[in-house]
Amino acid sequence: MSRPTAAPEIPGRATEPREGGTPPVTVAVRRLPHSAGLPERASAGSAGYDLRAATGAAVRIEPGARALIPTGLILGLPSGYEAQVRPRSGLAYRQGLTVLNAPGTIDSDYRGEVKLLLVNLGRRPITIEHGERLAQMVVAAVPEVAFRDDDTLGERPVAGRRNDGGFGSTGQ
Repeated sequence: MSRPTAAPEIPGRATEPREGGTPPVTVAVRRLPHSAGLPERASAGSAGYDLRAATGAAVRIEPGARALIPTGLILGLPSGYEAQVRPRSGLAYRQGLTVLNAPGTIDSDYRGEVKLLLVNLGRRPITIEHGERLAQMVVAAVPEVAFRDDDTLGERPVAGRRNDGGFGSTGQ
C-alpha cells in the first residue's frame, strides 16, 4: 500500500504559532497504512484538529447505535499533555452524530491506534466514508496535581458562595 500524502501546507495552520506567541507543541504521529492523513486545523483560529475516518469500507451507524471508527493514527504525545477528542458541532447539530465519551482522553503514554467512539443520536442512519472528518482533537497541558485531605471543606456555608449547591443552584 502507498503511504497517504501529508496535508498541503496552508499558512496559519498547525505549523505556525498562534497570535500572541504560543509556541507549537510537537506531537509525533505514526500513520498506519489505512490512515486518511494527519490531523489538521480548519482555520488558524481553530482550537481543534480534525480527525478523519480511516475505514476500509463505508460504515453505517443506525439511530441509537454506536461505532468505533479507526483513524489510522498512533500519537506520541509529550509527557505532561493529553489529547481530548470532541464532537464536530456541525455533525452533531445536523445529523446527531457525536462522540459518546466526550471529551475522550488520549493519555501521553497510550501508543495504540486512536479510534473514535461515535453514537448516532439522530433519526436517520448515517454512513461514514473513508477520509470523512468526524471529530476534533484538542491537545492540552495536564498539570501534576497533589491532593490533600481537608476535613473542613463543606462544613459551614460561606456567604455568597455555592457551597454544596449544584445542578441548577445558580439559577436559570
